[in-house]
Amino acid sequence: MKKFIILFSTVLLFASCEKITEKTSKPDASNITENSMNQTITKLSEANADKALLEKGVKHVAKLWRASDGTIAEFENFCEKNYITSSEERELVFHKISRNIEIITGHFNKINLDLLAPVQLNTFKQHPIDNYFGAYSVDAHWLDDFYKNKIAFIIALNFPPFSLEEKEMHAKTWSRLQWAYARLGDMFTARVPAELLQNANKVAADNDLYIADYNIYMGHLTDANGNTFFPKDKVLLSHWNLRDELKANYVNKKDGLQKQKMIYQVMQRIISQEIPEKVINSGAYEWNPYSNLVYQNGKQIDASPEPNERYQQILNTFHANKAIDAYYPDQNTFIKRQYDGAKEISAENTEKIFTAFLKSEETKKVGELIKKRLGRDLEPFDIWYDGFKARSGMDESKLDAMTRKLYPNAKALEANLPNLLMKLGFKKERAQFIANHVSVDPARGSGHAWGGAMKGLKSHLRTRIGKKGMDYKGYNIAIHEFGHNVEQTISMYNVDDFMMNGVPNTAFTEALAFIFQKRDMLLLGINDNSPQKDAFKKLDLFWSAYEIMGVSLLDIRMWKWMYANPDANAAQLRDATMQIAKEVWNEFYAPVYGIKDQTILAIYSHMLNSPLYLSNYAFGNIIEFQLEQQLKGRNFATEVDRIFRQGRLTPNQWMVEATGNDLSAQPLLNAAKEALEELN
Repeated sequence: MKKFIILFSTVLLFASCEKITEKTSKPDASNITENSMNQTITKLSEANADKALLEKGVKHVAKLWRASDGTIAEFENFCEKNYITSSEERELVFHKISRNIEIITGHFNKINLDLLAPVQLNTFKQHPIDNYFGAYSVDAHWLDDFYKNKIAFIIALNFPPFSLEEKEMHAKTWSRLQWAYARLGDMFTARVPAELLQNANKVAADNDLYIADYNIYMGHLTDANGNTFFPKDKVLLSHWNLRDELKANYVNKKDGLQKQKMIYQVMQRIISQEIPEKVINSGAYEWNPYSNLVYQNGKQIDASPEPNERYQQILNTFHANKAIDAYYPDQNTFIKRQYDGAKEISAENTEKIFTAFLKSEETKKVGELIKKRLGRDLEPFDIWYDGFKARSGMDESKLDAMTRKLYPNAKALEANLPNLLMKLGFKKERAQFIANHVSVDPARGSGHAWGGAMKGLKSHLRTRIGKKGMDYKGYNIAIHEFGHNVEQTISMYNVDDFMMNGVPNTAFTEALAFIFQKRDMLLLGINDNSPQKDAFKKLDLFWSAYEIMGVSLLDIRMWKWMYANPDANAAQLRDATMQIAKEVWNEFYAPVYGIKDQTILAIYSHMLNSPLYLSNYAFGNIIEFQLEQQLKGRNFATEVDRIFRQGRLTPNQWMVEATGNDLSAQPLLNAAKEALEELN
């Protein structure tokens, strides 16, 4: 998963769970009248050919201006003095602004990264003081400072923002410079108080810490007869490692199904918050997840359930972001900011695309094929069926031995990054360049990628590395995160301007991460020579999209419920989330599985520490397939380099430039149909 940081007011992900005062929850109104705006526009129009851009800039500054910034006369004087009439001067000023913002945000990113290292990495001895520093947001005040020193107003006046509709309308005709101007305009669309930005990192750090410590000691799980099924030292993080362990047991013919059912029972206890609090991140007790009884030294003990902390974390994020809503005149809900803003694909359009996919006949047909391959009826946890992958027929313990030998520590993986890239077709010099800009760190959590955010700084690849070395699960995640790092490096160092760095939204970096992850066996020197491998790859991607689209719809509907019920408590949110999970399941999964009222979709940890992020994975699957089709028969390295140099176009225009086709889920549906016909 790509790790987000808070740098721009347009991409606010979190805010504090602390109470916001009435004063800061209601934005000050602008003191600029419509008559003043019109007078300013008329006066400046005399010397400007592009009257539409001028009008947009003046009106945008007027929305942001407050009485504390100056009188109406001072507003008019500011606009007259600072509006740039010359295209040459505008370009000069743009490049100066771009350079300086890269310096500011890049160094803030570095500070935040370093402050969070003791929280996120397992190389540090833990102490509560680390959490306080990790929650401190050193960059929280810079946007507020830019309004006070008027730099934000100069930018808003000369480089105003464009709506998504306007960007799509101009997508095919804008020059790269015009795109860069528009992306600069995206930075100052709202005026959020610095204290809310400062508080933002607090809840982000709290959520990260809560998730990073949510480990289940698998060797201490028992059944009714006191039997254990997992190694005593196996510790799995929820939900990522639990899911991956469940996937790994499809190849285990001895007791794999028993293990999967036990993991599924653990997941259900987490979702319902019936899980005994004592067994979270502790190996001091034995726990039977079926009966929900806890034992110590062979004797049953009292164990109270976790007090709905999972849902309180979600509520904390909701309340804080709701307090921010009022500062956005257009994107006035967190849902809108995440979809219309950050993703540039509306929530309504997202639901429409996902619903059509989930209701397709192909889901039932692929479900029947999986049922046949398993030789049993489908279980709810088969949303993670892993039998289409090349590794699905391999003993994971052998893969663990292989990866632990190759990568006993983070340094070993970092040293081998150039070789991994060369195996994918990158020339030695290019492979070394990209690898030199990536640092590998041992993570406390499941792993993530964190970009450098400015030239000269490395991106970070983080994954779990145990005392015995990196097991296969850690390696698989590492290859995924390495895909992010490759994107982060190309889209930072090889775009034409800093303001264009990155990708349209995180679904596009997830797509490359998926593409790398699917090649993890190839990078181990294990080739799939099956004549039906292409058909299986298509079905594997189809089933992954089917799983995550439902989770994404749950995430969206849960947030809509919170907005409709803003005073709900954690217990009410728990019940509502479970009910929504059942409704999504019954609508899209019960027809395939033949089982109703399942809550498994609510297990995802992203719902806590990366709210409304899950759609990025679903779109990532769609994008991944379209990119894989483009890569087929072409040089992998050359195409990846070309495609990810595009930077931050709108999602559809990026896909058109990359593949010649619009962004669509239909090609993946068509591919699943073709794969089924081939296998039959």
